[in-house]
Amino acid sequence: MNVGALRVKLCLPENGSLKGKRKVVKSICGRVENKFNVSIAEIDDLDHWKLATLGVVCVSNDGRHANEILSRVMNFIEASRGDAELLDYEIEILNVL
Repeated sequence: MNVGALRVKLCLPENGSLKGKRKVVKSICGRVENKFNVSIAEIDDLDHWKLATLGVVCVSNDGRHANEILSRVMNFIEASRGDAELLDYEIEILNVL
């Protein structure tokens, strides 16, 4: 079993409140969950208005497939949000026995 984990750090430069941030994060999470069969949640920077860190996880029987899914999720997030700037991302594939 292979578990793929993606950490995405976003900057929300035009955001002015936690309520606005929640709206953007909820939109991203909902669209990613609907388009891909992955789990996604905000995992860090919870009290910062202008930063959001998302965690995305998928399980597969093939590490390459997990990497491909998470790469497509990353490209989707980057292309679909005009009000969020990508600061950093990291993909890790774990082989679990």
